[in-house]
Amino acid sequence: MDENSVDEVGCIHTSQGLEFDYVGVIIGDDMRYENNHIVTDFTKRAKTDQSLKGIKKLYKENPEQALSEADEIIKNTYRTLMTRGMKGCYVYCTDKKLAEYLKNCLE
Repeated sequence: MDENSVDEVGCIHTSQGLEFDYVGVIIGDDMRYENNHIVTDFTKRAKTDQSLKGIKKLYKENPEQALSEADEIIKNTYRTLMTRGMKGCYVYCTDKKLAEYLKNCLE
């Protein structure tokens, strides 16, 4: 184990296929908890994220398909990141309602 790995930061593209003892995941504003449902919002995704390339164009042509595809990609991104830790995963949510929901799911 690399003692300096605790200071490393990565994204879905740099961590995919790798496993770590522990992983920390920040769930950003692109996933929230509203009206008893987990909601995704591709407009809150980082502009530099290439995983949703072309989604705005698709949204203009077919909003329902775009929202479905974006929802799947966003949720899959977080699921992939949260499964990289072999011993554990720390999660921080920018949305406090989502944090509370996830905490309740674990109890």
